[in-house]
Amino acid sequence: MPDPWTTSASASLGSKGVVTLIEGSAFCISDPSGDMRPELPEGLFFRDTRFLSGMTLRVNGALPEPLSASTIDPFSGVFVLRGRPLPGRADSHLMVFRYRYVGRGMREDLVIHNYSAEDAYCSIELDLDCDFADLFEVKEGRVEKVGVSGVHVEGGVVRFTYRRGPFRRETRVDLGADALVAENVITYEVIVPAQGEWSTCVQVTTVIDDEVIVPRYKCGHPVDRSAPVERLEEWRRRQPSVTSGHAQFRALLERSSEDLAALRIFDPEHPERAVVAAGAPWFMTLFGRDSLITSWMTMMVDPDLALGTLQTLARFQGTDVDPRTEEEPGRILHEMRFGETASLSLGGGRVYYGTVDATPLFVMLLGELSRWGSRREDVDALLPAADRALQWITDFGDRDGDGYVEYQRATDRGLQNQGWKDSWDAARFRDGRLGEAPIALCEAQGYVYAALIARSHCATEAGDDDLAARLRERARELKKSFNRDFWVDRPGGGYFAMGLDRDKVPLDVVASNMGHCLWTGIVDEEKAPFVALHLMSDAMFSGWGVRTLSEEMVGYNPISYHCGSVWPHDNAIIAAGLMRYGFEEESHRIMRALVDASVSFGNLLPELFSGLPRERFGFPVAYPTSCSPQAWAAASPLLFLRALLRFDPEIRTGKLHLAPTVPDWIGLLRLERIPIMGGHLSIEVERDRLDVVDLPDDLTIVRAPRVPTT
Repeated sequence: MPDPWTTSASASLGSKGVVTLIEGSAFCISDPSGDMRPELPEGLFFRDTRFLSGMTLRVNGALPEPLSASTIDPFSGVFVLRGRPLPGRADSHLMVFRYRYVGRGMREDLVIHNYSAEDAYCSIELDLDCDFADLFEVKEGRVEKVGVSGVHVEGGVVRFTYRRGPFRRETRVDLGADALVAENVITYEVIVPAQGEWSTCVQVTTVIDDEVIVPRYKCGHPVDRSAPVERLEEWRRRQPSVTSGHAQFRALLERSSEDLAALRIFDPEHPERAVVAAGAPWFMTLFGRDSLITSWMTMMVDPDLALGTLQTLARFQGTDVDPRTEEEPGRILHEMRFGETASLSLGGGRVYYGTVDATPLFVMLLGELSRWGSRREDVDALLPAADRALQWITDFGDRDGDGYVEYQRATDRGLQNQGWKDSWDAARFRDGRLGEAPIALCEAQGYVYAALIARSHCATEAGDDDLAARLRERARELKKSFNRDFWVDRPGGGYFAMGLDRDKVPLDVVASNMGHCLWTGIVDEEKAPFVALHLMSDAMFSGWGVRTLSEEMVGYNPISYHCGSVWPHDNAIIAAGLMRYGFEEESHRIMRALVDASVSFGNLLPELFSGLPRERFGFPVAYPTSCSPQAWAAASPLLFLRALLRFDPEIRTGKLHLAPTVPDWIGLLRLERIPIMGGHLSIEVERDRLDVVDLPDDLTIVRAPRVPTT
C-alpha cells in the first residue's frame, strides 16, 4: 500500500464548538470537551474509515466540565476541562488538559493538575468504541455494520478488529502500564500530589489489511511540527498580499488563503506536487471536478497548484473500459476513496471515474495554465493527456453522436447524476419530473466548448495551425447547435435548459447551471441579457446569492443540497460569467451578497447554505452537513478578484487584458506579488486609477476585457 497522502490542513472550531483536526487523510471530530460519540458525526477517521467512534472521559465518575478548546496548529488542539466540584463545594481543585495530535492516527496526552493543598485521589476512566464505519455512513447517519467485530486486550493495548470479506481494519490503542483494562473501558486509579500533576499518553494506531500505519506522533517521542508547519509558512510567503478598503472582503480573502493551504494534499510518490482536496472534513481526498475548478480559481495566487492537479490527474487518467469503476480511456477521475463502502460499490477499486465534466475541465485548465506562460515544458508534457481527454469526449462522452457530451452510469452502483449537481433529484423538469439518462447538461457543453478553444490556443502556440483550425471549427459548430437546442423560449424572455434528457427534450427548469455557460463563453451575445435577467430575478437571487433552483419550480427546497440552496463556488462562476459578458452591476451584486454572508460563517464561505430569502431572515441559514472549509468555496473570493480586475493573460501574444471594474463598496484594491511568467507583478486600483508595477518587458497591457468568444 502506498503511503497516505499528507497535507498542511488546518484545525478548526466549527459551529456549536465542534473541533476538527486534520492532517492528510486523517481527521478527528469531537465536541468541546474532546469527547467523541458514535451516534454523532464524530470520531477519528483515516482513509475514509472511522477508526475510533467513541472516546469519553470521566473523572471520579463524572464528565468534566469543558472550559475551553483551542487549536494549536494544523493538526493539534488542546481541551481544557475542570473536574466536577465535590458535594458542598463551589469550586474544584482538579484541572484536566487533553493535548491531541492527529497524523496517520492519533496521540493524546492526558494531564490532571491538582491545585489543592492535599493529595487527591482520582479515578480516570476512558470509554472507547470502534465501529469502522465508512465515512459516508457516518456523515449520513446510517451506520449499520454487518461484518465481524472483536475486542482483544493484550497487556496495555486494546485491539479493536473488523472484517467483512476482503475488507479488514484494526485499531490499536496503547494505554500505558498503569491502565486497568476491561474490554473497551480503561481505568487509571491514581493519587495526584498536592500542587502537582499526573499524566499519561494514549496512542491510537490504525491497521489497514495487515499493514500497521505508524502514527506521525508517537508516545515517548517529541512532537515534531516542522514538516506541516513549514509547508504552511511557505504557502504564506508565496501568497500575494491583498489590501482592500472593505474590511470584511479583506478578512474573507485572508481566511480563504489559509483554508486553501489547509486543503492541499501531497502525493507521497511526488511530494513536490500539491493538489487540493475537495473539502474538510468529509472530502479530504482528490476530486477531479472540484480540484480542477479550485485550481482555476486560484491561478492568481498559485498557478503551481493547477500544475500539480493536472499532473496528478493525468497520472490516473483512464486507460481501460471498466463498468465497475466507470473507467474509460482518456477519462479523468471523479474521486479517490478507500473506505468499505467504496470497495463494495466500486468493485474494489479506489478510483471512481463517474463524472461528465472533469475531463473537459482538465483541458480547460491546461489551456489556462498555458495562457499564463509559466512552466512551458511541464505544460507541453501534458498535451498528450489533453488529447486523450478530447478523444474521450468524442468516443465515450458523446454517447449517441449528436455532438453533445452526456452521462449515464454504467451500473446501479454508480452516481445517478454525474454533473456537479450530483444528488439523485438534481436533474429535473419544470413540473418536478426527474430527467432520465443519458442526460446532456448545459454547463458540460460549455466546458467542452472552452476545452476546444483552450486546446486550439495550445496548437497555435506550437505552430500547428491545421489542428487549431479544426478545433475552432468544432467549437463554432458546438456553440451554434447549443444555442439552438438548449434554448427555452418563454414569454418575457428565454433561458437555457439545465440539460437535454434521453429523448433530447429540454430539462426546462430555471437553474443556476446556465451561469456556467456564461463563464465558458458558449452563450450567444444576444441571449446573454436574458440569462442575466433570470439569474438575478427574485425567484433565483435570495439576497445572499443565486439559488441552485428557482423558487418558482416544482421541487424547490431552500434547504436541499442542489434544489434551492446557495453554493458560493456556483455564484463565483456566475459572477465571473456575468462580468465576461459585461454585466458589471449584477456581478458586483453577487460578490457583495457573499461577502456579507461570510460574516455569519466566521469570515469564510461554507460549501453551501440555505436559499431562504434575505428579506425575511437577517442572516444566511446554514446547511447541516456543509463542509468548512471546502475547496472551491474557499477559492471563490479569489475568483472575485480576477473578475473585478478582468485579469486575463495571453502570454503567447504578449498581452495582459486588464480592465478593472471595482465597485465603490470595495474602494482601494491592491494586489502585490501576483505570479506571472516566472515573475511577479503588483496592481493597485482605486476608482479610475490603475497602477501596475514590475510588468514584464515583453508584456503589454490591454485596457479592455477579453471578449467572450476567445
